[in-house]
Amino acid sequence: IGVGLVGFGLFFILFGMLLYFDSVLLAFGNILFLSGLVFIIGFRRTFTFFFQRPKLKGSSFFLGGVLIILMRWPLLGMLLEAYGFITLFRSFFPVAFGFLGSLANVPLLSKVSRALG
Repeated sequence: IGVGLVGFGLFFILFGMLLYFDSVLLAFGNILFLSGLVFIIGFRRTFTFFFQRPKLKGSSFFLGGVLIILMRWPLLGMLLEAYGFITLFRSFFPVAFGFLGSLANVPLLSKVSRALG
């Protein structure tokens, strides 16, 4: 359920941005994303993740952006959210890029990348 909620949340956020920052779609996407995160890792872990001392700045920008979007200022809210998201998940980006780099070692994908390259 949680992965589905996060997926639909990301879809609605993307769709809201494609429709020139439609505030209703962005707000719905944010609510789905956050509720999916709660379903995936649990309420206590979500709370401790967002309110750790080093991540408090990113959390305030991210959650403030969600609040600004709910108040129907979508462009400013998305800018605040993007900064907060980057600040919150800064430590996760090297792991994700390392995983994407290791996909080149998969035999089928390496043949495809060599054929395209």
